[in-house]
Amino acid sequence: MRDPYSVLGVAKSASEGDIKKAFRKLAKKYHPDQNKDDPTAARRFAEANQAYEIVGDKEKRAKFDRGEIDAEGKPRFQSHGFEGFSGFEDFGGNGPRGGARGFKSTGGAAGGGFDDILNDIFGSFGGGRARGGAGPGAGAGAQTRPQPKTQGANAELVARVSLEDIVNSGKTQVTLPGGKTVNVTLPKGVTEGEKIRLKGQGHPGANGGPAGDAMVEIRFKPHKLFEVKGSDLHLDLPLTLYEAVLGAKVRTPTLSGAVNLTIPPNASSGKSMRLKGKGLPTKEGGHGDLLVKLQIVMPPHGDDELDTLMRAWKEITPYRARGPEFD
Repeated sequence: MRDPYSVLGVAKSASEGDIKKAFRKLAKKYHPDQNKDDPTAARRFAEANQAYEIVGDKEKRAKFDRGEIDAEGKPRFQSHGFEGFSGFEDFGGNGPRGGARGFKSTGGAAGGGFDDILNDIFGSFGGGRARGGAGPGAGAGAQTRPQPKTQGANAELVARVSLEDIVNSGKTQVTLPGGKTVNVTLPKGVTEGEKIRLKGQGHPGANGGPAGDAMVEIRFKPHKLFEVKGSDLHLDLPLTLYEAVLGAKVRTPTLSGAVNLTIPPNASSGKSMRLKGKGLPTKEGGHGDLLVKLQIVMPPHGDDELDTLMRAWKEITPYRARGPEFD
């Protein structure tokens, strides 16, 4: 072990403050956690620890300066000749006075503040006391102070759900923050904007903490035929003029398959017909209805016979299409 003053880079006459300042500088410079790629850093750090244990403690420093202990804190005996063997009088109880005198254990923290210094230095590094023990001679690394477990944040997700999936499968798929795709069961009577909580499927926690939840907001995909109003669906059904006049059975789509809807004779455009139970699921366990609005569509091109018929009809059987409120 080198001379502790040389290790710390201070003069023998240095003040306690200068010694402490020098140790702080070396401990910060050679701390293993900051020098993981430098195999010599741990040795330099341990050497600085040992040096400060000696000269950072007022009593040990005085003994070292008097030559009573060496740089490792071990007793050092000096013979002054054979007159009375004065250098050995207290050794191991074999001297005339018996018992060991004048030496104390070197296992404690130097200067009574070694841990405080390291905690002060390495608090900014997320570390704490020296690894391997409480004293500076116990180890060369730094023991990482346990960090609190923190729950991860919730993940806000949006699921675009088709009306067919709501009625038929009752499931939809979402992609979680980690990239995994999972099936989500839709609750009965799910509504636009409703949120479903997936426990533990959100962002990961810190320091081994639990993951947050995934909050899945349900959004209905626009449908090319149906309009959603609560649990009911609305559909505009185009009709030919002759279907409206004579009546007909018209193939009508629903979310669970097409049905033949009976159109009565003389059906007016705008008339609504109800198909029971062909809407969306309700929270009570049933289904809403499908309301079909009839829309009469005229021929795509002019027709002389139709024109002649309409003129005759106008003369023979006139009728009012609008009420008095339009007068």
